[in-house]
Amino acid sequence: MESQEKKLKILITTDLYTVNTNGVVTSVHNLFNELTAKGHDVRILTISENHHSHKDGAVYFIRSVPLGAVYPGVRMPVSYRHKLIQELIDWKPDVIHSQCEFFSFQFASRISRITGAPIVHTYHALYEQYVTYLVPSKRLGQVLVRVLSRERLKKVRTLVAPTQKVENALHSYGLHNPISIVPTGISLEQHHQRLSPEERLERRRRLGIRDDQLVLLNLGRLGTEKNLGELVELFAEALKTNDNMIFLIVGDGPAKEDLEKQVHRLGITGSVIFTGMVPPDQVQNYYQLADVFVSASTSETQGLTYVEAAANGLPLLCRQDDCLVDVLKEGENGYEYTSAEEFINAIDTFMDDPKWREAASKRSEEIAAGFDKKAFGEAIENVYESVL
Repeated sequence: MESQEKKLKILITTDLYTVNTNGVVTSVHNLFNELTAKGHDVRILTISENHHSHKDGAVYFIRSVPLGAVYPGVRMPVSYRHKLIQELIDWKPDVIHSQCEFFSFQFASRISRITGAPIVHTYHALYEQYVTYLVPSKRLGQVLVRVLSRERLKKVRTLVAPTQKVENALHSYGLHNPISIVPTGISLEQHHQRLSPEERLERRRRLGIRDDQLVLLNLGRLGTEKNLGELVELFAEALKTNDNMIFLIVGDGPAKEDLEKQVHRLGITGSVIFTGMVPPDQVQNYYQLADVFVSASTSETQGLTYVEAAANGLPLLCRQDDCLVDVLKEGENGYEYTSAEEFINAIDTFMDDPKWREAASKRSEEIAAGFDKKAFGEAIENVYESVL
C-alpha cells in the first residue's frame, strides 16, 4: 500500500531507557531498531540519569533529579522547555508514541499540542500492583490508579495494550479510546544463541551447582510486586521432599535484602543463589543454566521474561495469570499453579519425567517464535498508519 511506504518521523517518549531487565526498556529498544530498519526517522526523548541534559545520536536526555523516596530508581525531569525539546518541536514529528504515563507523558502532551502530532500510547504496567509504594491503603490506591489513568489518557488517539488482560483493565478504568492489542516482541536472535553442553556444565559448577541438580530460575527486577517471597516459601517446601534442587535468582532490586533474610530464616541458603544484576547481552546464558523458569508474579502485563525463558527452551512454572494465555500452554510447555500442592506436583513432574521436560523445552521454543520483534514492529507501524 502506498501509505505504508511513507517514511514517518516518529518520536518515542519514555521515562525509562537505560535501566536493565525492564520490559519498557526492552520494548523501546526493539521498537526503535525495527522502525529504523524500515527506514523511518525515529527519535527517543527520555529522562537523564543526572542533572545534565544531552543528546546521544537519536536519543535526547533531559536533566533530572532522583525520587528514590517514592520508588527506587525513579527520576523526575526538572525542565519541560529545554532547547533539546524545542529541537524536537521544530523537527515536527508525524506521530508521538508515549511509553510511560508519568513524567515523559508531559513531554509528549506538550509536543503534541504544539505540533498537532497524534499520540499513540502503550500501557505497559498495571499500577494496582505497585501502588503500595506510594499509598498505604491498597483500595484507595486502586481508585487513584483508575482515576489518574482515565484523566491522563482520555485524549490519546489510540492505546496499545500488550495483552487482553491490559485491554480489560483499561476498559474497567472507563477509557473509551480505540485500543490495539500488540504483544511486545523480543529479539529472538540473542535467545537462539546456545551454550555448548560443556560450557553450560562449567558455568553451573562455577556457581556451585552440581551436574545432577534441577535448577529453578527467576530472572528480572527484584521488586515486591513480583511476589518472589512466595516462590522462596514454595521452594523451601518442595525441598522437604526433594533436596536435589537449586533456586537461581538473577537480578537486583528493592526486595533483594528481604529475600536474602527470608532465605536465611528458612534455612535454605545452601540451595538459593543470588547472582545480582547481569549484563543484558548475557541473560540468555543464565536462562540456559536452568531447567525450569518459575514466577509467582501477577503484576505482569505480558511478562517478557516468560517469552525469553521459552525462547531459551525452558519449561515454565508460573502462578496462574491472564497474561500467560499465549505463552504457557498447560501440560505442553509447563504448568500454572494456584496452590502449594500444584506447585510441588509440577516440580515432581519436572524431576521424574525428563522426556516430558525435553518435549516441553521444544514446545516452549515453538511458542516463543510467535513473539519475534519483526512482527511487533510491523504491527505498531500499522497502528501509526491508522491514526494518520
